[in-house]
Amino acid sequence: MGAADTLSRARERIERLAGATSDAAQYRSAVLRELSGVLAFDAHVWVLTDPQTAVGAAPHARVPAHGELPRLIRYKYLTELNRWTALADAGIAATSLLRASAGEPERSLLWREVLRAYAVLDVASLVLADSRGCWGFLDLWRSGEAVPFTPRELAFLASLAPGMTRAIRARQAATFTSIPAAATEPRGPVLLLLDDALVVQSQTPAAEAWLGALVPSSDGGAVVPASVYNVAAQLLAVEAGVDAHEPLARVHLSAGTWLTVRAGRVGEQIAVSLDPSSPAERLDLFAAAHALSARERTVLELLAAGADTRTIAERMYVSELTVQDHCTAIFAKASVHNRRSLLARILGTRELS
Repeated sequence: MGAADTLSRARERIERLAGATSDAAQYRSAVLRELSGVLAFDAHVWVLTDPQTAVGAAPHARVPAHGELPRLIRYKYLTELNRWTALADAGIAATSLLRASAGEPERSLLWREVLRAYAVLDVASLVLADSRGCWGFLDLWRSGEAVPFTPRELAFLASLAPGMTRAIRARQAATFTSIPAAATEPRGPVLLLLDDALVVQSQTPAAEAWLGALVPSSDGGAVVPASVYNVAAQLLAVEAGVDAHEPLARVHLSAGTWLTVRAGRVGEQIAVSLDPSSPAERLDLFAAAHALSARERTVLELLAAGADTRTIAERMYVSELTVQDHCTAIFAKASVHNRRSLLARILGTRELS
């Protein structure tokens, strides 16, 4: 079997994975197993991002630099070359470090400060973005005596991007089928203070207690979710003029629970807060994940505000029949049968009897 046939069959297997019953973490693991069978890579970083801000929310990584995760994240955000946001804006689905740098990897701040120490030769970068936003990015590292990623391999990765993007978006949509657990509210403000090296300097009592309950560690030590480092690194990128997106990420935790993680300055330190996502933040994600049209989103916002069919029709200057048609389309995309179930999923509440 030729190389082209091998890649073609791998593409077919990966496309079939999109329809499998799995969450985002399981899907990424399955795709990476397929990729490892046809592409040589020594390490990987696959990050799900907030579709609006493109800030990292949930990583799936196997890298030798795991012990210096904050440093790796910091330089990833401060590096302009092959930044996922720039690739998405340029409509580039896949490229590589050596290709983008014209064979001069030292042009990459990330390579100079982190990757060089691990003998990384080349990095293939795949961006998962569509008209609804940026849903994630995947970096594959090649180290040592390996050869750089070839044009054929990069074209193969680029061909996977549309299907993988839809698969990730669908799995984010599926998180809204679960109702959050009753006790997810923190007791007090959840706030962490970091320095510019992304080292945690202090945190509120509620932060340690709440994060320990929500994201328990195997050794019982303090837990700092990767999303905390991501939003803090994005703040540094904004301050450095590298990227203009807001330092915010909405992160799915479990069972329909979404957290909003934000970063801002408090004196010379970076303050990162974590709060349950608001109804408006959940609705925004719901609309993007379910690929609602602009009209459907407007109907959804009015429904969430308590408007009835007649009121929606008047505000949108359309007939009540048109409003009903929009509602039917939304129900179909969300796999619900009535407005009560729809709003329960969006708002993260239990349906009223």
